[in-house]
Amino acid sequence: QVQLVESGGGLVQPGGSLRLSCAASGNIFSINTMAWYRQAPGKERELVGSITSGGNTNYADSVKGRFTISRDNAKNTVFLQMNSLKPEDTAVYYCYADYNRYTTYRNFEVWGQGALVIVSS
Repeated sequence: QVQLVESGGGLVQPGGSLRLSCAASGNIFSINTMAWYRQAPGKERELVGSITSGGNTNYADSVKGRFTISRDNAKNTVFLQMNSLKPEDTAVYYCYADYNRYTTYRNFEVWGQGALVIVSS
């Protein structure tokens, strides 16, 4: 079974930085798109940023210039570097990946367990 394990969440003061990581493991032939989503209580899950296998990135307007998504394809890991954090960034952050298995001729998707990020003074 393929799993995404997230780490790096925690409490940080406004203006501070935090780095999340998400490592994929299991029956993976290749990973296509990896992404970070976040969800605050009472709100819908929203896309924070995504990155393709070729390294092309996309960001929500609310985080452009502050967040950077990157990946290490050799380790099947995606990162989210969060700088200049604001209280509005407080949420549970979820990693996402769509991938191909070795022997099944179709795409699959998987979600991480979520990492809580609290931005507060």
